[in-house]
Amino acid sequence: MNTTSHPTPRGLVTLRSAEATDIDYLVELNKRCFPAMAEENVVWTRGHLLTHQRLFPAGQIVAVLDGVIVGAVCSLIVTLGDDPYRPHTYAGITDGGFFHNHDPQGDTLYGADVFVDPEVRGAGVGSILYEARRELCRSLNLRRILAGGRLHGYAEVAGEMTPEEYIHKVELGEIRDLVLSFQLREGFVVRGLLKHYITDPNSKNNASLIEWLNPDYVPIEDEDQRKVRVAAVQYQVRKINSFQEFADQVEYFVETAHDYRADFVLFPEFFSVQLLSQDALKNLPAPEGISRLADMEEEFIELMSRMAREYGLYIVAGSHPMRRGDTIYNACPIFSPDGSHVSQPKLHITPSEVKYWGITGGSELRVFDTPKARIGVLICYDSEFPEAARYLSDQGAEIIFVPYCTDDRPGYQRVRICSQARAVENQLYVVTAGVVGNLPSVPAMDIHYGRAGVFTPSDSEFARDGILAEADPNVEMMLVSDLDINDLYRSRSSGSVRQILDRRRDLFSFSSNLKNDLPGLADEDFTPVNIFDPEEE
Repeated sequence: MNTTSHPTPRGLVTLRSAEATDIDYLVELNKRCFPAMAEENVVWTRGHLLTHQRLFPAGQIVAVLDGVIVGAVCSLIVTLGDDPYRPHTYAGITDGGFFHNHDPQGDTLYGADVFVDPEVRGAGVGSILYEARRELCRSLNLRRILAGGRLHGYAEVAGEMTPEEYIHKVELGEIRDLVLSFQLREGFVVRGLLKHYITDPNSKNNASLIEWLNPDYVPIEDEDQRKVRVAAVQYQVRKINSFQEFADQVEYFVETAHDYRADFVLFPEFFSVQLLSQDALKNLPAPEGISRLADMEEEFIELMSRMAREYGLYIVAGSHPMRRGDTIYNACPIFSPDGSHVSQPKLHITPSEVKYWGITGGSELRVFDTPKARIGVLICYDSEFPEAARYLSDQGAEIIFVPYCTDDRPGYQRVRICSQARAVENQLYVVTAGVVGNLPSVPAMDIHYGRAGVFTPSDSEFARDGILAEADPNVEMMLVSDLDINDLYRSRSSGSVRQILDRRRDLFSFSSNLKNDLPGLADEDFTPVNIFDPEEE
């Protein structure tokens, strides 16, 4: 989400997406907010929150006041079919608190938790977080928000009335409930009672089923279709005389992708190295050239951000050298239609990148949530390592974009063949785009071989040979393709082969040590939230 600021009586509160570095603090804050529930093992662990961020980062939002997190929301998307108000438990609807049942194709945003530091309650932080959740529902065009609201004060009057009577009196304003009264003020309505919802002494395990209907919801005409249009730019590098010439060439393709109603446009790896062909920069020694190019990061980012906003699409901006401290990374910025961006560094660095440019490999690999699809990026050489794609697949990626820069046909074939293999073994789409043309005045960028492609799983839902589209080799052009995301899920569940479901996890294990992973996770971090046993009531 975009970072936003909101005035409160206690000062300016900033909302932003939760990050891995927040997790330890959020665990402790959650315990402070719900001390009675902490004793019942129904508060978040590090494993819960890490999984939330991996599966649905857009739904995990924190509120920050004076540099300190003072509140947070946790949400997931679910599919409830023809009976959205059917009884359920907290552990059931959240898959033991881990959100593995998060369904990007669902129509309902489920509010798993909202918690605010007791020290700032009454300052409006809760209302700000609820509005952020409503805005998320609108932006994703979801039908509703549902949640189970604990009947916080019911235990005090349980001998005098039933839970149903308690809810009715709260609705009439005759009783004030710390949770439900607030939710009613936030525009929610009660749809029913959830008995045995969660182990909670204050509510005697009862909750109200509450709903907020999205007034801006637009029904999808054909709910069996979830199409994404991608444009892969086969970009020809050529001598330029100014940054503006580079910008004009790039904008031509962005504008054309917009004209073709593309949702994503992909540029190749290192296409911005074309900037070193300017007279003032050509023929520089390779280390100096890459350093000068890294100095242009701000200008490059501003250009891409402006175009993403003006043309209203996602730009997967190939890659650009980015300096962090004394280290230069080869990183791909991904720009949203609002102009914001995140970056994915290249993990595996080729010998020539080390030799000529002194590039260092990154240590973070992420899946990025968008309303259209969950995407990941593997830059060129990264596609040749199956572990990287497997990691993205395990985090829910539906499309992997592979920007590449290869000098000859063997190099191109390595990327192409491996990209197609990644699509088959992970049952997802892989979109590739490479540089073509020559830059004789720029060391290590003198010749190129490229052919953009879109690769699919190899099954009856897809193209016969697993190749949805391929460009003509070594010709500047743009490849436009439509991807049906639902085909991926049909293939995964009922295809002739099911690589995702049929993995022998009992024989082969997978682990990672990425920077965005949490260190030192223990078994208790992966304990499901306490599942209520009605016999214990």
